[in-house]
Amino acid sequence: MIPFFRTSTALAAILLLSACGAEPGGNTETAREQEPAETAVAGDHATEMVGPAMVAAANPHAVEAGLEALRQGGDAIDAAIAVQSVLGLVEPQSSGLGGGAFLLYFDAESGDLTVYDGRETAPASASPALFLDEDGSPLGFFDSIFSGHSVGVPGAVPALHAAHEDYGQLEWAAGFDHATRLAEDGFEISPRLAGFIERVAPRTPLDEWEAPRTYFFDADGNPLPEGHLLTNPAYGQTTRALAENPRALHEGPIAEAIIAAVQAEPRPGGLTLSDLEAYQIIERDPLCRDYRQWTVCSAPPPASGGVTVNQILGLLEPYDMSETGPDTLEGWRRFIEASRLAYADRDAYVADADFVPVPVEGLHAADYIAQRSSLIDRDSAIETVSPGVPAGIDQPGADATPDSPGTSHFVIVDSDGDVVSMTTTVESVFGSHRMAGGFFLNNQLTDFSRNPVDADGRLVPNHPDGGKRPRSSMSPTIVFDENGEFVLATGSPGGSSIIAYTAKTLVAMLDWNLSPQEAIELPNIVARGDVVRIEQGLDQSLLDGLEGLGFTLDANRGENSGIHIVRRLEDGSLIGGYDPRREGQARLVEE
Repeated sequence: MIPFFRTSTALAAILLLSACGAEPGGNTETAREQEPAETAVAGDHATEMVGPAMVAAANPHAVEAGLEALRQGGDAIDAAIAVQSVLGLVEPQSSGLGGGAFLLYFDAESGDLTVYDGRETAPASASPALFLDEDGSPLGFFDSIFSGHSVGVPGAVPALHAAHEDYGQLEWAAGFDHATRLAEDGFEISPRLAGFIERVAPRTPLDEWEAPRTYFFDADGNPLPEGHLLTNPAYGQTTRALAENPRALHEGPIAEAIIAAVQAEPRPGGLTLSDLEAYQIIERDPLCRDYRQWTVCSAPPPASGGVTVNQILGLLEPYDMSETGPDTLEGWRRFIEASRLAYADRDAYVADADFVPVPVEGLHAADYIAQRSSLIDRDSAIETVSPGVPAGIDQPGADATPDSPGTSHFVIVDSDGDVVSMTTTVESVFGSHRMAGGFFLNNQLTDFSRNPVDADGRLVPNHPDGGKRPRSSMSPTIVFDENGEFVLATGSPGGSSIIAYTAKTLVAMLDWNLSPQEAIELPNIVARGDVVRIEQGLDQSLLDGLEGLGFTLDANRGENSGIHIVRRLEDGSLIGGYDPRREGQARLVEE
């Protein structure tokens, strides 16, 4: 049975997706200014409870900010505001006030399950030629990122404010207290932040443009070292402004500073104050699908995580994965092939469903899943994986979207059983490198395909357009058991690899019975296309076996995951996991 979810009065009905059914259509969202959503509750599990609470996030300062909000009587949404406002300060290479997010929220009392889509939007002036030069050729990757054309209207703060309006317990302003103190009193530069400053500067404008140069480098041009006490008074002024006015990034002096930064050379962008003022988050129905005895829910398009993670699981469902664990060649072979097949479909079809048809129902239909899954039943690698053709769709143009890993993910469970699984991003490392109000602006529009058509002249679904939201790989996920009870929440940063990282943790916990920490620490395997990327740590005999099956491997490499998980055990206790590849923690609120 599908767990609790929120549906919209704009829809006559929602079809709940199961292994043999259909899912909500690709265009089921409603804007916040429309009439309030009704609630559909399945079962009788939305009872009041008091239990443990936990925060898992990518930086200790952010974890402490979330715990502080919970100790003060706040709920998971209040804690999320505190976590995000601190992450944007201490982990600016990954997310921030100038970025976007998908927030998946489960309210234990009402049973609502809601996706707050805070994805950035392209300015009204954008067109399919957004990243083409005067000759009609795609701009270079770095030329695209560091241009004003790459900056979309930020949506992370509006998403948090919308969720707070619906569910928050503390005053909105309280969510920024911790970040304001850190910005004004200072925080020590972490090893990861110091490493990024040092490594990124030689290849980017980080030490050339005035704002980031003044912030991250000394008077002689040397990068500030690990442990340096860094203050950011401008960020403190911004968080104080947001505490008073949730729309402070979209109107007034900070909005004007954002526009000035976007319209500065080189390659000024077309973002205007009108674009900022017009931005609205969208509350969407989550995309849920049954997997064995569980139900897995995530964000729908323009996020591709809910479509693709669930498709990977659907392709694996006919196979007894519990009998082929992480120490077996067959377990990883199946995971790789399911990933390759699902990624091929994702790259071909998923985009902003408000602008192009996205065949979500067809991709998850039982007969289509069965047909694609049968391709896995073999004793050698599929030579070349191509997208399938689900019902009701023509073959679109081949996508040409790059992969940028500047993102963060966190999970919060409060003492009432409410859950936040939120993935948040500025896109590339330090986003566009343009700053306003002490924070970095995103380069999220480079998540569009830079070339709007393929070699055959077919329009790519994920092409740029005015007001459109670029496709995302973000996969904030919440899993329920067969009674509709919360089981776990997971997700990761990592560009398009987010899908593989998240799917790995789900297979590891649900099929292989690993703990959250064990699931996170398994080597990451990313199979998008015909080359399989494999992180250091996989046994050499498995690598040899995969090569013997015909897979082309890029092995013993690093992977930029940042997985954070909270899981509820049968006795009601919580255990968490944090990714050692970053600097996070998973901590319980003290009793």
